[in-house]
Amino acid sequence: MKLSESDILNASILIVDDQESNVSLLERLLGEAGYTCVASTMKPQEVCALHRKNYYDLILLDLQMPEMDGFQVMEALKTNATESYLPVLVLTAQPGHKLRALQAGAKDFISKPFDLVEVKTRIHNMLEVRLLYKKLESYNKVLEQTVLERTAELRESEARFRSLTELASDWYWEQDEDGRFTKVSGPVLEMLGIQVDPLQGEAADIRVAGWNQAEREVLQAAIADRQPFLDLVFSRSNANGSQQQFRVSGEPMFSQSCRFIGYRGIGVELISKDSDAVTP
Repeated sequence: MKLSESDILNASILIVDDQESNVSLLERLLGEAGYTCVASTMKPQEVCALHRKNYYDLILLDLQMPEMDGFQVMEALKTNATESYLPVLVLTAQPGHKLRALQAGAKDFISKPFDLVEVKTRIHNMLEVRLLYKKLESYNKVLEQTVLERTAELRESEARFRSLTELASDWYWEQDEDGRFTKVSGPVLEMLGIQVDPLQGEAADIRVAGWNQAEREVLQAAIADRQPFLDLVFSRSNANGSQQQFRVSGEPMFSQSCRFIGYRGIGVELISKDSDAVTP
């Protein structure tokens, strides 16, 4: 994150001092240094409104002013600020005011009478920090918005995928790396001969009457070897004499580091030889 010299020289600066001679001196100094956006006021009561309107990058603030001193101005600025950073560099001839000003939120100070080299250096350094802070804040907002947009896109993509899966299949399933079912839609648990304990939420391997166990073992072997399988056919004989056939496809899932994390698959019912039979 870099700044050019023109970024600093084009920064907006407000001079606040009740002494016209000080205002003129600082305006001339900043103009000769190449700063292009310098404003001033001798009325401290106007500072909050001016900053709210122009959002200055730096405020050069005199501490000793009648009616409203610099400390009061800083307190007022805190109530109007849209951010936590207070871009104030105080001007003071009182050594005892420096620490108090810093504690009040000022970021630096310039001693009176002015040392012109010191003034230019402190202003330049202060603006560099201020503009970097603003760039970082802007970058974080863009990053946050990007994350929100990408998250929304992923959710929309997942919703489309699930919708298409539901249209293309009778059931959908996912297992974790330990074989536990994490997502189930349709009769897949019974299809695979799995029963879930309603109290423990754990799957147990059982033999379900009517299923062709040889076909089921082919699927179990593919899963044990972490191999994809396509259109494996299963059949079942129901108690009422009807026959059902199902087709299932699945694939192993891996993390970005190639670690096995489970299986996912879909299935459809192919035929029902007895039209009165009810598919569970």
